[in-house]
Amino acid sequence: MVASLINNKHLLWRAGFGPRIEQVDDLKNKNIKTIIKEIFNEENFSPIIYETLDIEPIEYNDPKATAEQKREIQKVNQKQNNELNLNFLKKMTTSNEQLREKMAFFWHGHFATRINNPKFNRQLLNIIREKSLGNFKELLFEVSRSPAMLNFLNNQQNKKDHPNENFAREVMELFTMGRGNYTETDIREAARAFTGWGYDKEGHFLERKKQHDEGTKTFLGKTGNFTGDDVLNIILEQKATAEFITTKIYTFFVNEKPDLKIIKTLSENFYQSGYDIKKLMIEIFSNSWFYDQKNIGNRIKSPTELFAGMMRMLPMDIQNPENITVYQKLLGQMLLYPPNVAGWPNGKSWIDSSTLMLRLQIPQIWSGLRPMEYSAKEDDDMDMGMKSREALNKSFKNPNITIDWSKVDKALAQKKAEDYLIVNTESLDLNTVKQFSDQSTKMNIINLMSTPEYQLM
Repeated sequence: MVASLINNKHLLWRAGFGPRIEQVDDLKNKNIKTIIKEIFNEENFSPIIYETLDIEPIEYNDPKATAEQKREIQKVNQKQNNELNLNFLKKMTTSNEQLREKMAFFWHGHFATRINNPKFNRQLLNIIREKSLGNFKELLFEVSRSPAMLNFLNNQQNKKDHPNENFAREVMELFTMGRGNYTETDIREAARAFTGWGYDKEGHFLERKKQHDEGTKTFLGKTGNFTGDDVLNIILEQKATAEFITTKIYTFFVNEKPDLKIIKTLSENFYQSGYDIKKLMIEIFSNSWFYDQKNIGNRIKSPTELFAGMMRMLPMDIQNPENITVYQKLLGQMLLYPPNVAGWPNGKSWIDSSTLMLRLQIPQIWSGLRPMEYSAKEDDDMDMGMKSREALNKSFKNPNITIDWSKVDKALAQKKAEDYLIVNTESLDLNTVKQFSDQSTKMNIINLMSTPEYQLM
């Protein structure tokens, strides 16, 4: 296989969600610099929305709300959150700004929240999408002030004389510096600085002056009458922050085994640039080490990357898109519902005996060649209100997908399909693939997508 084709595929999978069927034709001949330039193209930002109308705003915890009203609120919330989920996946699949959506997907796991309020979810989702390649300082400030984050980490309850340390702790441990770079005292003092940070019903950020602790605080070796903004600025002054973020980006985009020497250079440049995310990503994708053999085809696709990649390569019309969320649930990555504040674990954690089997069978299920015979793991708040597994299975057997195979046929005519579907074909056993295929492009592609090699990028 041509080296440039491998490098181009590698770049399109890491900086996005794989090649689109329309890109197959010139993928072999395209210059990597041209692809990098295309990847950083920016269009006008278009926010993700939901279309289901909001209902009369009765507070969910309102003592006057009846059980029926609460059920109605829950139903509408679920519908709106599902729409946000699918519209985010659609952006990943169809957007020309692949890197914007891939970075947003990364930040979605980094700044992880799990709340029921779709209005707040929409707001945070659009913050991380709009700022995904901007300045990390701006991104951090906006995320920290978002009602989704303040709600999820209980900062609405963080008041003078009764500080709640949850938000302050996670800001340092998970979002900026990482463990070992601050003390328990720093957490307590930061929590005091964030007292009074909250939001109103509409999702506007509020600094409630009466709830704010005006006293002197000592944080990371500095002393003053610090506010939440001061604390975030002091955190950004620490080189540990640049190193923590760079390491996380490197392990997500390049290799799960960090190369400390490379990361040191990258993080130093990131810090000097004033936390310019776009510059950091250009440096990563333009470096020759990014295309080293050891970095290619070594990452297990997350469920989202798997779905979006299939949807980009196979032009499909999905009659019941809401059923796609069931596949997300079955494979353990439902957008908007990370398992906890640390987001989704990556790598081998995506694969166990049941998820691997389903992953390998999705191409056949979505092509209508076999029924879905899987049941979801018990986790009621993600079961969309359907308590029994039987009900889930019965209701969500088929997303009713029609694939335009003639378009696929045309794009891959006279080509080796595996060269465009599999990032690293070295370990691929083509004899086994052909053994189960008739001569059609359709069966060949379904069987290639059903190999363990297709799970890697």
